[in-house]
Amino acid sequence: MKLTLPAPAKLNLFLHITGRRADGYHNLQTLFQLLDYGDQLDFSLNHSGNIHLSPTIQGVPSEQNLVYKAAKMLQQHSGCALGADITLHKRLPMGGGLGGGSSDAATTLLGLNALWQIGLPTNELLKIGSQLGADVPVFVLGHTAWAEGIGDQLTPIETPNHWYLILMPGIHVSTEKVFTHQGLTRNTHPIKIRAFLEQGGKNDCQAVVEALYPEVKKARQWLAQFAETRLTGTGACLFAQFASKADATSVLEQIPAQWEGFVAKGVSQSPLLCSLPSK
Repeated sequence: MKLTLPAPAKLNLFLHITGRRADGYHNLQTLFQLLDYGDQLDFSLNHSGNIHLSPTIQGVPSEQNLVYKAAKMLQQHSGCALGADITLHKRLPMGGGLGGGSSDAATTLLGLNALWQIGLPTNELLKIGSQLGADVPVFVLGHTAWAEGIGDQLTPIETPNHWYLILMPGIHVSTEKVFTHQGLTRNTHPIKIRAFLEQGGKNDCQAVVEALYPEVKKARQWLAQFAETRLTGTGACLFAQFASKADATSVLEQIPAQWEGFVAKGVSQSPLLCSLPSK
């Protein structure tokens, strides 16, 4: 009774902040582009009812890890008495804007729903996921999607399978710092999906992140020599689109030693959905 499942990364192809809500959250518009690259999780069934997560990530107690929280919430919601031993293989950086923690949580919900044979429908898993974080539902849905509200109003869309180079400057960006910054644009006019597909968009958080973290600006300027470069989400990672894997890999091989990166393909359907056991 074991499962090995992917937890794919995402890019925000654009991110517009359209207003601030009374509860302090921000309304936004974005396009979550799923990638064929990310973390991996191994799940083994146990009958103790306990959740064991390894390895421990420095600075993040297991009980605070979204994987552990997702497993416990699924247990409590379903009344399942089974437990699980979970191994998390991290490839995505924390605070990078690639959705690593949120994707890990979504993979945990779908993986344990299958491993424990609970059989909860997707809409229930989406409700649990939304309590864990605003980015979790898109990974539960498992499809590249247009998002509005706080990122929870999702419309699945098909996108071309472009190749992307993702540059990781090794910086952990605080989302709270970005969203509370006085310089953040909060009144971008809402657009329609067609308008973005025809004209593109920008990341309203990029200027604030670059002001707070100069290394991000330096990395963006380097990658911009090769292709239009944009920040993803409120993280530190930057991305550029290329016509082929070879073109993206050629630039990857030139990344300065102080940074890291990877090449991935944009996909409309999450590789997680293809990896789950059939019902």
